[in-house]
Amino acid sequence: MKKTITILTLSTFLFLSCGKETKEATNNEPAIAVQVSGISADSNAPFVTASGKIEAENSANVSTRMMGYVTKVHVKVGQKVGAGQLLVSVNNTDLQAKKAQVDASILQATAGYNNAKKDYERFTALFNQQSASQKELDDMTSRYEMAKAGLEGARQMRNEVMAQFSYSNITAPFSGEVTNTFVKEGDMANPGMPLVSVEGVSRMQVTAMVSESDIAQITNGMAVKVLVKSINKEVAGKVSEVSGSAKNTGGQYLVKVTLNATDKAILSGMFVNVQFPIANKPKTETTIKSDKVMVPESALVKQGQLTGIYTIANGKTAILRWIRTGKSFGNQVEVLSGLSANEQYIVSAEGKLYNGALVSIQ
Repeated sequence: MKKTITILTLSTFLFLSCGKETKEATNNEPAIAVQVSGISADSNAPFVTASGKIEAENSANVSTRMMGYVTKVHVKVGQKVGAGQLLVSVNNTDLQAKKAQVDASILQATAGYNNAKKDYERFTALFNQQSASQKELDDMTSRYEMAKAGLEGARQMRNEVMAQFSYSNITAPFSGEVTNTFVKEGDMANPGMPLVSVEGVSRMQVTAMVSESDIAQITNGMAVKVLVKSINKEVAGKVSEVSGSAKNTGGQYLVKVTLNATDKAILSGMFVNVQFPIANKPKTETTIKSDKVMVPESALVKQGQLTGIYTIANGKTAILRWIRTGKSFGNQVEVLSGLSANEQYIVSAEGKLYNGALVSIQ
């Protein structure tokens, strides 16, 4: 028993010695020079951010009012088109037959009108010479008026048929770009069914949804900043429409922003963050605290789906803190949880950081 106790004591001594040597080696590592920054708590936030999506000011799903087979699609997706340019042709054989019938009706009505007009003029002269009775003149007058109305009706019927031809040859309502085609040659076109989607590329706008707590501070004509997330580009815009009802939008209010300039890299459908400037409100005791903690995106550390940031412990040790982030605007990211206001974090380092690394604040 005594021998066993001695062995355990020796093992414990060796283990403690090794641990001490490892700790001393770690402490002897050179400190990594870092730069730190204190988080600013924007308690009087000078702006309100809202998510939105870019869309064209002019957009249309072009359809037809008649039924028929599509004979030809004249455009492709991405093609630039001008106002009035032919997009889709729909079979119009039945319209051609109807047009021929109407043209024949016009010829018949014209002949009847000319004959009635001559009889009317003849009987008017005879009546003036007291060679025709009043009844005979009245009969010829009625016949003439009926023939005249019949001819006008035939002409209007022809106008109706010709108007139908515009629905068999679908044209662009404005200049823009074809964004989608919903049919191909041989498909059956039905009334109201979209055939081609066209968007005007000259002017773009942003449709954003704003919460009820912020909508009262947004007005028409307000200058705003729009960050296009996918290309990390900021453009200027102006509020053009503000909805006064959230009945059909799930408690969110619709706000439209017109972009001041159009960039070729900005495409319809891109998601954006809109920054609405608002007046600073003095904080009172009854004001609900809504501090926004913003940090630069370059200071974040991402591992899989986790996001963290290095903080300083005891003024000399780097500690990786996992945080939850919110909206981003430019190179700034909102921190929802994991960091408190005015807490120091590492902005940059001259070496590779790791959890527990010795650091030297510059």
